[in-house]
Amino acid sequence: MRRAFVFGIVSFLLVFASSGGLFAGGAAEEPAEAPVEEVNVLGVWTGAAQENFEAVLAGFEEQTGIRAQYQPAGQDIGTVLGTRVEGGDPPSVAMLPQPGLMVEFARRGELVDIEDIVGDRIDESWAPVWRELGTVDGTLHGLWFKAANKSFVWYNADLFDEIGVGPAESWDEMMEIAGIISDYGIPPFSIGGGAAWTLTDWFENIYIRSAGADRYDQLTNHEIPWTHDSVREAMELFGEIVSRREWLAGGLEGTLEASHPDGIVQPFLEPPRAAMAYGADFSAGAIMNETNAELGTTARFFDFPSIGGSPQSVVGGGDVAVAFDDSEATRELLRYLATAEAAEIWAPRGGFTSPNQDVDPAAYPSDIVRGSAEALQGAEVFRFDLSDLQPSAFGSTAGQGMFGLLQDFVRSPDNLDSILRQLEEEASAAHGE
Repeated sequence: MRRAFVFGIVSFLLVFASSGGLFAGGAAEEPAEAPVEEVNVLGVWTGAAQENFEAVLAGFEEQTGIRAQYQPAGQDIGTVLGTRVEGGDPPSVAMLPQPGLMVEFARRGELVDIEDIVGDRIDESWAPVWRELGTVDGTLHGLWFKAANKSFVWYNADLFDEIGVGPAESWDEMMEIAGIISDYGIPPFSIGGGAAWTLTDWFENIYIRSAGADRYDQLTNHEIPWTHDSVREAMELFGEIVSRREWLAGGLEGTLEASHPDGIVQPFLEPPRAAMAYGADFSAGAIMNETNAELGTTARFFDFPSIGGSPQSVVGGGDVAVAFDDSEATRELLRYLATAEAAEIWAPRGGFTSPNQDVDPAAYPSDIVRGSAEALQGAEVFRFDLSDLQPSAFGSTAGQGMFGLLQDFVRSPDNLDSILRQLEEEASAAHGE
């Protein structure tokens, strides 16, 4: 009888345990959850721009259930990305600020053909130039998510009114205005030359107006040397500004130490420390976040001025999405980035222009930002940022190539001959010549 009782208890416990009742706290075991799909994204954006892009990715996760992790690489993205690819750990998607980087990785066979993912959307909603800029050797590899009009001069309108000057339409007029402002006791220009891309942008805007679009293309493709007379002329024009240290906010030292955000806000501080600053449409973000100046009222811009009667021209930039794997999660992210919905998450936050023509103009936060988008689309001449089209060793690496040598030019404008020779030597090496 005792054995039968014990046997019965043991049998009961075994049955109870097998159902999860004893050893699982009385609850049946939950079925295992399916793993969450993930994509990881590498880009240059930090600070407010990073927050804005992460808001875009949050919208993607909410819509698809796919988790998107963003890693900021800053301006060293070429090095960071190269290291990850060499180590066998590329990101799912990279947001590249230089087409030259896209070309390099595409020709190494690292990038996915995205024609069947977003090709039709690009044809429907992007101007043809953006397909051309996303194509390498006949294959579509890049989706341009963010564009930039990099042909603005921002100015303090209240200060201009106080001094009695207005926006310039020509280079000569801008030089005349700068002299009047300097005599008033304020440096006319702020140039955040610590971020050397601002110096390359100055050169490119001068060059396309003084040499013309055809010469710009020839120099981009290294079909003419950097010692060409047209390059010398453009550098000499730039030298009319940087050789006058009293014209520069912070003088030489301040110019070469200031980041772009530090430089662009100088005219809009209280009191202002400059009257004008070269910038792009995305400069509005720093002005909005770091100063009390109201966009469109105190903080305004005029188009980079004509040189010798040159047509309205825009040097543009942007960030292109490229894929390093062909997973369905990666495909979903590219499809999402190709929607107006994705762009309209960032647009009202400032510092953003979309090349997607389906984006509602009302999404932009002010008339002045909408105006920059219209100027980008309506330019008579549009060319992509020349330095971004170069091999990264020459066009976008700190301390060397265009970046390093244009900083050297700001330090020593009288060394122009030597700097032109070095530009040519480094360009030839980078192009494998």
